[in-house]
Amino acid sequence: MKAVYGLYTDGASAQQAVNRLRAAGVVDADITIISGQPMEDQEFGHRDKATWMWWLACLGGLIGMSVGFGLAWITEMSWPMNVGGLPTFAWWPNLIIIFELTMLGSILATVATLVVSALLPGKGGALYDPAVTVEGKILVGVENPSDDAVPELERSLGAPAGALVKMQ
Repeated sequence: MKAVYGLYTDGASAQQAVNRLRAAGVVDADITIISGQPMEDQEFGHRDKATWMWWLACLGGLIGMSVGFGLAWITEMSWPMNVGGLPTFAWWPNLIIIFELTMLGSILATVATLVVSALLPGKGGALYDPAVTVEGKILVGVENPSDDAVPELERSLGAPAGALVKMQ
């Protein structure tokens, strides 16, 4: 794998590098950004936020709620007894069971989604420099660029003061 990347000391200079890469015609999907800490105050820290986890957690909660309701309903209706004119299926005591199974379904769906998404192979992930974790640098780079684009990428990545541009 061939890559061109720059190492930056702060988020502002890394954001400048990302902006210069965009101006050079590199699309966001081809820009790799690796940081040892969240960069939520920078614009590039909000990329790739979309996830299906919330929807899958809601689906798991809905399934858990359905199971809880079904379990309570079937249990109470399978062995009816004389409850003195009150309804056989009482909502208040069964809400506890329904709530707990709703939460269980939501939690299990969230954990399963997290495990599956963590184990799926990414789009590459081979670009890395130890300075990210050891020195706290921010890596901004492009993986597998064309040979004629390398000089322009090096200029774009080296523009912020203090940037260290490397090739892998």
